[in-house]
Amino acid sequence: MGEHAGPDQRRRGLGRRALVLGGGAAAVGVGALAARDTLERWWWRLPGMEEPRTPGEVDHVGAEWVPASRANYRRASRPRDYGIDRVVIHMPEATYDITLQVFQDPGHGASTHYVVRSEDGHVAQLARELDVAFHAGHRGFNERSIGIEHEGWAEDPAYLTDAMYESSARLVAGICRRYGIPVDREHIVGHNEVPDVIRVCPGPHWDWDRYMELVRQA
Repeated sequence: MGEHAGPDQRRRGLGRRALVLGGGAAAVGVGALAARDTLERWWWRLPGMEEPRTPGEVDHVGAEWVPASRANYRRASRPRDYGIDRVVIHMPEATYDITLQVFQDPGHGASTHYVVRSEDGHVAQLARELDVAFHAGHRGFNERSIGIEHEGWAEDPAYLTDAMYESSARLVAGICRRYGIPVDREHIVGHNEVPDVIRVCPGPHWDWDRYMELVRQA
C-alpha cells in the first residue's frame, strides 16, 4: 500500500491485514501440530535413532537370513517413519539361487524382503521389514510395502507348487497380523498392479483366489 492511499483504501488495507493476521494466528496452531508430526516422523531417521537390530535376526519364524547388498535397500525404522499397509507379490524370472545372487550384487540397485523357493517353500529374508527394499519400482510403494519374490517364471506354471503357495500364504498372514493389514486384494497386490509400473509378474498363472483363501486360513 502506498503512502498516498486515501482513507477508504487504508481501511480496506487494514481489513485485509487483520484477516491475514487472524488467519496466520489460526494457522499457528495447525502448523504446530504439523511440525510435531513431522518431527516425530524424522526423529527416527536421525543417526542413532533407528530401531535396535540383532545381526542375523529375522521377522518371519523359520526364515533364513541371506542379506541383500546394502546398496539395494534403505535403512529405516518402519512403521515409525513409514506406515506399512501393502504386500507386493513378485516373480523374478529366475531360479531361487540366482535371485539371491542378484540381490546381493551392489550394482543391481534392487532387492526384496523375502524370496520363497518353489520346491519346498523355503523362505529367505534379505532385508528387515524395518527397512525400505527397492522392489516395487515406485518410491511410495517401496516405503509402504513388503516385497516377496517367488522363484520361477511368469509364463511357467510348473514353479507354482503347493509348498510355495502355502509357505508364502503363512508369510503374508504373519505380515498382515503384525501391521494390521487387511487381507484383501487392495492391500495384497501383484507387482503388475503397482501404479506407474509396467510389469507382468506374478503372471497370468498366479491363482489369486486360491492364494487369498490360503492367507485367510493362515
